[in-house]
Amino acid sequence: MQIAQLYQIYKEFPKVCTDTRQISKDCLFFALKGDNFNGNSFADQALEAGAKYVVIDDKNFYREDPAFILVEDVLAALQDLARFHRKHLKMPFVGITGTNGKTTSKELLNSVLSQKYHTYATKGNLNNHIGVPLTILSLTEDIEIAIVEMGANHVGEIAFLCGISQPTHGFITNVGKAHLEGFGSFEGVMKAKGELYDFLRDHQGQIYVQGDNEYLMQMAADRDLKDVIHYGFSEQNDIQGGLVVADPYLTIFWNEKGEEERQEVKTHLTGAYNIENMLAAVALGKTFGLSTEQINDGLSNYVPQNNRSQITKTKKNTIIADYYNANASSMAAALSNLDVIQADRKVAILGDMFEMGDQSEIEHRKVIEKAKSLKLDRLIFVGKAFYALKDDEASFFASTDELKKELQEHPLEDYMILLKASRGMAFEKLMEVL
Repeated sequence: MQIAQLYQIYKEFPKVCTDTRQISKDCLFFALKGDNFNGNSFADQALEAGAKYVVIDDKNFYREDPAFILVEDVLAALQDLARFHRKHLKMPFVGITGTNGKTTSKELLNSVLSQKYHTYATKGNLNNHIGVPLTILSLTEDIEIAIVEMGANHVGEIAFLCGISQPTHGFITNVGKAHLEGFGSFEGVMKAKGELYDFLRDHQGQIYVQGDNEYLMQMAADRDLKDVIHYGFSEQNDIQGGLVVADPYLTIFWNEKGEEERQEVKTHLTGAYNIENMLAAVALGKTFGLSTEQINDGLSNYVPQNNRSQITKTKKNTIIADYYNANASSMAAALSNLDVIQADRKVAILGDMFEMGDQSEIEHRKVIEKAKSLKLDRLIFVGKAFYALKDDEASFFASTDELKKELQEHPLEDYMILLKASRGMAFEKLMEVL
């Protein structure tokens, strides 16, 4: 079936699903394949659950039925359909990528822009070669601004996702040492993330650059970018701001270049590293004509979720839950934030960082040294990578379950506790005993 024909079916039944556990009535089920499953085998189950059509690419599961659509490659068909749909959408698209802070930046920007516009932002972490097409196929013509998060762990992925989403505006939050196994080096990370700058430059898009980030500024200079708005901490930026207080929630200030009056905003965020994410949202808010009051309301009303810079008060402690993801740069930022937060007693519980490749030992050792340089009451490291570097100056545990057992027997009480680790460390188990 040609994409134009499939698009006509999609227009009549504009709901797309790839998981039989989340089938909605009259949706199009795309039978994707994975390492451990073949979505084609679930075609009949999808129809029984209420799907209108099933898109498959395995003739062994095809039968003569109008509800079956046979294509050469289901994933390619999903991506092509999203690309085709994008061409029919006229609203601005904001593309966001970066090593750290993509999701928080996306949510902050959505909170700000939704004060004036009907917006749609990437749900959860649907930011890859499957998630971005699903995001685009969720967009209806009444959406006024789309916000698309794009992630990558190999060179070329951001360029590919830009080809599908066609962003008109965009920014890179930062570049750091994540997914080094896929990128090969830090230079590989810079090249991959810079693909967003390349696309926006080549398509006359609006680019926003953190003007105090030497790597982003160098990446912008190398590409001779023209239409650039700068945000950051120093006065030469178009949008300038900084920290007022972290107690532990951030109060920040911001103002436009040349304006003496500065705005102060109390937020529900922790982590000074989030200030630049907020300033990016301010810059885009100004571009899209929001009032100062609307921008401030959007920043102050945003409440983080999904264990990203999320503060939780238990019966015993105050927890900074930041264990959705971790890499060398986000670990350093989280520790710096814990250092400046006002609290009488502080503990850092840090878990292994995954996908660090041959840099794993070096980067885990750097985290240990950074943590030891701060004035913290206790340091606890968890996971095989950290445990291999154990010494007598901190507490080391080989697994999250081992630490959980220790905390059950010897509880921590009346502390400000940072929980930071890669998602696979399952640090949510520790919340039960903290």
